[in-house]
Amino acid sequence: MRPFTHHAPSDLETALQLLSDLGSQAVILAGGTDLLLNLREGTLEPDSVVSLRQVAELRGIHEDKHGLRIGATTTLRDIIRSQLLHRQHPCLVHAASLIGSVQVRSLATIGGNLCNAAPSADMAPPLLALDAEVLLVSTKGKRQLPLQDFFRGPGEQALQAGELLSEIILPHPQGETIYLKHSFRAYMDIAAVGVALRLHANGGTFAAARVALGAVAPTPMRAKAAEQELEGQAPSEDRFARAAALAAEACTPIDDVRAPAWYRRRIVEILTRRGLTALWQGTEQVAG
Repeated sequence: MRPFTHHAPSDLETALQLLSDLGSQAVILAGGTDLLLNLREGTLEPDSVVSLRQVAELRGIHEDKHGLRIGATTTLRDIIRSQLLHRQHPCLVHAASLIGSVQVRSLATIGGNLCNAAPSADMAPPLLALDAEVLLVSTKGKRQLPLQDFFRGPGEQALQAGELLSEIILPHPQGETIYLKHSFRAYMDIAAVGVALRLHANGGTFAAARVALGAVAPTPMRAKAAEQELEGQAPSEDRFARAAALAAEACTPIDDVRAPAWYRRRIVEILTRRGLTALWQGTEQVAG
């Protein structure tokens, strides 16, 4: 491991000033579950590491009149234990519980999971389905982006020089959301396919629908043709089947050691149809 200077600011203003002053030779440490491996393996050789662990402004889950705000350094363990998220967005609790081990979830952060910009990131599909936005801050100011515009490619996101992700912003929940993950081990495995779905029914038709996919494209993505197949329509098994087929058509998976592209497309279709049916039946059960 190449030697580097470690900085541990205690407030956000100091952290942002450090990132501005140090420039491209600095990297951010949040949970460190991926960064420390990259440092040890020499795939990253920064001059400086700026730790955010003591910056209290970046932690916690808070509710305001617009919805929920999740600080970027909130750990997956804190997400799993949040009664607020259990009530409003249980799909996020479920997604967080599928990542790594107990030890990993005690360190890994929601912001780190997004900023790594891995196509298979488990937190990304449910957040996309929930219409999440991200708040990016620097010494120059703030900007807010829809999460779908944050991802640019494998390992690439929209952060500019000196900028960091400070919050994930969720609107008030509308409808029901589910996250389904397909992997080849029951525990501590990355997704071969991830599917998040949200349905908001109103008067017998779907006022809103979201179909978000992970591990089947260069970035986590929404299958908008599948969403359009559902919105404004009444639920039926045939419509769910058409939406699932459109979701499979929309994704662009690769062949790799984990699964061939044809297999991933097929799993997308199966999970999408299965998830839509589960949400529909769940809504009927609640209504009944």
